[in-house]
Amino acid sequence: MCEATPAAEITLPDHEHSAREARRFLSEAYCALHHSRVLDEAQLLVSELVTNAVRHGGPPVTVRVECVGEEGLRVSVRDGDPRPPVRRDVSLESEGGRGVALVDILSDRWGVEAADPGKTVWFVLS
Repeated sequence: MCEATPAAEITLPDHEHSAREARRFLSEAYCALHHSRVLDEAQLLVSELVTNAVRHGGPPVTVRVECVGEEGLRVSVRDGDPRPPVRRDVSLESEGGRGVALVDILSDRWGVEAADPGKTVWFVLS
């Protein structure tokens, strides 16, 4: 864990502006000492995960950010549905459906853990 920046968590309302609130929260809570280089990617990925949580997972939607030092920035999104996210193959014309693929491509690691209630989807950016 990071001695410079403590972990932070926020519970978001279940509405269309939650992704924007998650990006703002991340910009205020991330560890500037270790992870200023990955903030843009982290904001994109947290936006995708929060959007999925609001659309498919349901409340409560909680975002947690932790600095694990040189290992990376860990961001977790918990929602109320225990079903794991599904990576979909979408056409170039599709307006959605790329969130899990983006997390898979851009993050160094990611995963899904059971939570009570629901699940937690997390990613790490080094």
